[in-house]
Amino acid sequence: MSEKMRTLTEPFKIKMVEPLKVTTEEYRKEALKKAGYNPFLLKSSDVFIDFLTDSGTGAMSDKQWAGIMMGDESYAGARSWEHLEKVVKDLTGMPYILPTHQGRAAERILYGILGGKGKVFISNTHFDTTRANIEFTGATAIDIVYEEAEDPEADLPFKGNIHLEKLRELIKKHGKENIAAVIITVTNNSSGGQPVSMANVQALRKICDEYGLLLVIDGCRIAENAYFIKHREEGFSNKSCEEIAKQMLRLGDAFVMSAKKDAIVNIGGLLTVRNEELAVKCKNLLIISEGFTTYGGLAGRDMEALAIGLTEVFDEDYLHYRIRSTAYLGERLKSKGVPVVWPIGGHAVYVDAKKLYNQIPVEQFPGQALVCDLYIKGGIRAVEIGSLMFGKNDVNGKMIPAINELVRLAIPRRVYTQSHIDYVLDIFDDILELRNQKTGYKITYEPPFLRHFSALLEKNLK
Repeated sequence: MSEKMRTLTEPFKIKMVEPLKVTTEEYRKEALKKAGYNPFLLKSSDVFIDFLTDSGTGAMSDKQWAGIMMGDESYAGARSWEHLEKVVKDLTGMPYILPTHQGRAAERILYGILGGKGKVFISNTHFDTTRANIEFTGATAIDIVYEEAEDPEADLPFKGNIHLEKLRELIKKHGKENIAAVIITVTNNSSGGQPVSMANVQALRKICDEYGLLLVIDGCRIAENAYFIKHREEGFSNKSCEEIAKQMLRLGDAFVMSAKKDAIVNIGGLLTVRNEELAVKCKNLLIISEGFTTYGGLAGRDMEALAIGLTEVFDEDYLHYRIRSTAYLGERLKSKGVPVVWPIGGHAVYVDAKKLYNQIPVEQFPGQALVCDLYIKGGIRAVEIGSLMFGKNDVNGKMIPAINELVRLAIPRRVYTQSHIDYVLDIFDDILELRNQKTGYKITYEPPFLRHFSALLEKNLK
């Protein structure tokens, strides 16, 4: 007999509230127009449900807030640094710990040292800031996931895995001396928040050892990935999520983390390495650009909250709620007929905008059209992960579209309740009525890097 389905309840209670502003559709239309039809440029006070990102948007616990009050703000050798260093060393098994103000700072330091013209980085999927930091050095970033993982509807347990056979081909093509690093992102954000299996990382470790390559684990969602391994991969059901995370991190040569995700803090990042020579280079750059080695751009109170969050995130009740509450939104969207990336990932639901708005050409950004409609209809802020974010132009100026046109609904940790999620589901009823529209948006301004953050758009009226 199957277990009776019960209402999913939050494993926490609310001690403080932040008021949300309720606006009209006409107000939101004007606000979006002023923002150049780019949700990044909206005022947060004009947003009702904010699914733009799960980075730095979570709610900290009572223990984390208590830790903030205990933060040691000494410039060097603070108690809060000692606490953070102990927790991170225990988690990663790596001896050299460098705190940074956020994840992209850790990326800039590490990839700035490893990169340069002629160098190649290979990953399951580089996310936007990762790719930008790599390409800024003149290096090349290459993504390799298995072909079936690029199908949003394919029901596979570990669609985030790196393509091992393609990796060998790329090593032979470019030469092992030109491979700066192999990066495995867990979970794989750009491919729908999909997890990576332990077996895949173990096999990847063997290939890196065979060719003498550096293996970097981008583990900003390492706890969520561990949960999927525990429940989907044979041999891990009796291990805790923390034990699984530790096992995976010990396969890496370096670890990069935006602590604003699975450490559940509003600011912070980490870079850890095994090699002393590389660590010295990283520390020198850290001091120049971030701060001294025992605070690295963070206040003592931030380090204290980060250390506590890295412990709390592995609570099994929290992780079950986190994964199941995300799945609740995705499963019910699918039942309404909204095409989503399947199976549902850990931190977000990804809507297949190309399929939902199949009459809008990719050159007019169907994902951005959906993002704008969600805000206009319900004050919901989301982000396009498609050709606006990852599209390129060829030598003739013609757009090379992304593989998929997705919209990410990234759910902040411990912030929204069940009724908020049900409200989002109701708004999608209005969205389904718009699926026959034929025009999207065009760019009127874009910067050379990370254009989706600050691009300006207008409706395409042709």
